[in-house]
Amino acid sequence: MKLALLASLITSAAAFAPSKVAQTSTALKAFESELGVQPPLGFFDPLGLLDNADQERFDRLRYVEIKHGRIAQLAFLGNIITRAGVHLPGNIDYDGTAFDSIPNGWAAINAIPQAGLLQIVAFVGFLELFVMKDITGGEFVGDFRNGFIDFGWDSFDEETKLSKRGIELNNGRAAMMGILGLMVHEQLGGTLPIVGEM
Repeated sequence: MKLALLASLITSAAAFAPSKVAQTSTALKAFESELGVQPPLGFFDPLGLLDNADQERFDRLRYVEIKHGRIAQLAFLGNIITRAGVHLPGNIDYDGTAFDSIPNGWAAINAIPQAGLLQIVAFVGFLELFVMKDITGGEFVGDFRNGFIDFGWDSFDEETKLSKRGIELNNGRAAMMGILGLMVHEQLGGTLPIVGEM
């Protein structure tokens, strides 16, 4: 009995012993000055996706991060807007199913007619294959203007452009966490401030 007690004390004390600090690789240092590396986290790669990565791999991951961030911003805003009671006018199908009769969140998937879901999937596929592509090799990763959409971007100086790109990146990161939080809370049920009944 005393031996078991002593063994448990030694193992619990080992949990508080100092550990060796991991060495960072030079591959990680190569990306520490990239846009989006900022306080409080600095360069944050907990899964090691950029271990021994080159610039092409980093650009691919940044492209995916920006695209998912943009989609998450639309998803979060759409979730909040429909929960506030704002819906498209009219009917979603010829049977007379009104847009405002479709429930919010995941419940909408089962309420939308199958032909409507197929149209949504086809439209997203069209956007993915033909529209949301960097055809012209834009100014930066995720630049989908493709030489014809500008909205005044070229009138900004370089510092403003970097600031706006950083803001978009951070808003996308926040929206990814936000929509994930909304989806989790919807499954848990209850009420959230501003959002209301889940």
